[in-house]
Amino acid sequence: MVSCGVALSLVSCGGPAPAPAKAEPAAPAIPADIQSAAQAGLGSEAEVLAYGDLAKNGHQELLAINRVKFTPETVVAGTLVVRAAVLENEGAAWKEVFHCDEHLKNTNGFLDGTPLSPVAGWKLQYEQDPQKGLTMYFTPLAKPVGGYVQTLGVRWNPKVKRYQSLDRTFEKFQGEVPALETPQSQISR
Repeated sequence: MVSCGVALSLVSCGGPAPAPAKAEPAAPAIPADIQSAAQAGLGSEAEVLAYGDLAKNGHQELLAINRVKFTPETVVAGTLVVRAAVLENEGAAWKEVFHCDEHLKNTNGFLDGTPLSPVAGWKLQYEQDPQKGLTMYFTPLAKPVGGYVQTLGVRWNPKVKRYQSLDRTFEKFQGEVPALETPQSQISR
């Protein structure tokens, strides 16, 4: 018994010190010009998620968001946003080439598949493919009035040189509409 007590005291008092916990590496800092462009586009609470040649079109772009300030009723995986934008650097200025707020829009209008009624918040998921570039997936956090919850894919279309929505298979590009209108019934009397 004495030898066990002595052994325990030697281990606890004279043993090697435990290794310090390894600190996780810090996230790479967003360059000041990129953060400044994001804030110019979405305000002081803008957060940059990605930047670089996102569309694989040779232009510097950034994906910035404004996070949701409310807590959804259900747990949702993904980044919760009220606004998102892709900005493209054109020399000395940054130009918005895609915008998400209550609707999804590009420079030509509303993206096909955008709900007619306003959406208060979106779940954003995105991936960067080495050939196709940035693909974003937007899902309304709540069922839009008169509609249903559907995930909309958005990617750069190199043929028309702008971001467009994708069909339900996320393979074919869809067009835009200049204005959102509620369809009217055409009943003849």
